[in-house]
Amino acid sequence: MKNVFPLDSGEHLQEALIRRPRRNRRTASIREMTQETHLRPSQLAAPLFIVEGTEQIQPIPSMPDVFRYSIDEAISETAQLYEAGIRAIDLFTVVPAERKDRCGTEAVREGNLLQRSIRKIKAEIPEMCVMVDIALDPFTDHGHDGVLNESGEIVNDETLNILSEMSVLAAEAGADMIAPSDMMDGRVAFIRHALDDAGHSGVGIMSYTAKYASSFYGPFRDALESAPKFGDKKTYQMNPANIREALVECALDETEGADIILIKPAGPYLDVIAAVRKKTSLPIAAYHVSGEYSMVMAAAERGWINPDTAFLEILLGIKRAGADLILTYAAKRIAKKLSF
Repeated sequence: MKNVFPLDSGEHLQEALIRRPRRNRRTASIREMTQETHLRPSQLAAPLFIVEGTEQIQPIPSMPDVFRYSIDEAISETAQLYEAGIRAIDLFTVVPAERKDRCGTEAVREGNLLQRSIRKIKAEIPEMCVMVDIALDPFTDHGHDGVLNESGEIVNDETLNILSEMSVLAAEAGADMIAPSDMMDGRVAFIRHALDDAGHSGVGIMSYTAKYASSFYGPFRDALESAPKFGDKKTYQMNPANIREALVECALDETEGADIILIKPAGPYLDVIAAVRKKTSLPIAAYHVSGEYSMVMAAAERGWINPDTAFLEILLGIKRAGADLILTYAAKRIAKKLSF
């Protein structure tokens, strides 16, 4: 076989190397000019944990630099996020144990913490898109995302009524986007009809279309004190081995009226994001979850990794796979590193 790059002569070698990809990496300006994937602060959404009380900023040991906020402090944090260029937050409320029960009735109590949070944040920073997590696990005493029957089964259809009522109450409080994360069958259509019937046709739905039964949710459950008290969530969250099933869920949610499709977790499921991207024209969100965040921070605490460069690389990878929006606990720190 003829040697394409003859090494006996530097002159011959230079003649043979017509294409030199390194030319497009030679300077910072050229690298920026030829960059294929871009990440902007407005493409990040920040999850926020809300607690009762005032002047509360509670650290979460398993999630360094992430906190639980009382509403007044959440307003301040939201203002800082908006100033950093972030245009969406996703609210999760910490429910005291004495307010939890088998059916999660606190989720639909008028004037609960979630509704008060939405109203007050929207009143102070109306430009911010307020997304609201819709699921029952923070509100149930068993920690599952649906209603528990006498046989210990998480029942689907009975759960839909509560999720729909919860969604309407959130919309009435001023939520811009409903984010059902429960993985009950048919909940997108059920919620869409409930919102429309209540006069909230302008409120969007960001559906957790492919939420996997993942090992990466542990720190999140610590933050919300919502870990399941028995069993696991494999009868409603997806098998990590499956990708075709995600495409089925995507088709269903799109038909039922979802406005944004969400994949969770993000990093271990880049192939799912890419596959869903090929099947839908809807915006795709990806949730860079608590375990993914905490692994980077744990390594950073030991001096093994630079968290800022690691997060930037991870988030760019999620974006490159096809996500339009990324929910991440690193949103604030990374937004400050990005130019508008």
